[in-house]
Amino acid sequence: MRIYDFPTGPYPTRVRIALAEKNLQSRVEFVMVDLYQGEHKRPEFIATRNYSGTLPVLELGDGTCIAECTAITEYLDAVDGQPTLTGRTAREKGIIHMMNKRAELELLDAISVYFHHATPGLGPNVEIYQNAEWGLRQRDKAVKGMHYFDSVLKQQPYVAGEAFSMADIAVIGGLIFAALVKLPVPAECEALRAWYARMLQRPTVGSQPVFSALSRASARGSQP
Repeated sequence: MRIYDFPTGPYPTRVRIALAEKNLQSRVEFVMVDLYQGEHKRPEFIATRNYSGTLPVLELGDGTCIAECTAITEYLDAVDGQPTLTGRTAREKGIIHMMNKRAELELLDAISVYFHHATPGLGPNVEIYQNAEWGLRQRDKAVKGMHYFDSVLKQQPYVAGEAFSMADIAVIGGLIFAALVKLPVPAECEALRAWYARMLQRPTVGSQPVFSALSRASARGSQP
């Protein structure tokens, strides 16, 4: 398998965590696609890898390309079911998918819109159109989403219940993106902050390249 990847990107990191949880890294070749150079938006990439022009993309041995983090995680779970990240029973699958989608809509994707519209984003060669007002609205939506997940994690140890799943990975991706754009988790979101600290202790999470990049950026006082 081949993954088209940007190792410090929040979305690629979701798939990197899934691969690590399932111990499948040795079966994957990572191919760097430079987001800041707009390589993911070039006509060849869109025509042959991913119509949406986003990362990550999983390419199979027969040339089939699978985009979208949830779809890739589903595929990985089918390849190797131990541990499962998408649920075993119908109930588990339904709840995990629901919470994963909420994590995307209310947190991760909202911060992405803020990044692309209300900050310099990936630079003028990529950010051809920006609507700052819309970006700021989405920033506020993301903060509201943080409060929602804080309320969830006051009641249970993981985002979708009693076990780590792709829903947790999606929220982790959202908080990575929040750190990249310097959008802090509100101090009153104590359960979310404690959960995130606990997630960073998982070797499959804390060892990801994005966290080293964030540490270096923090030391420099700038974004990576």
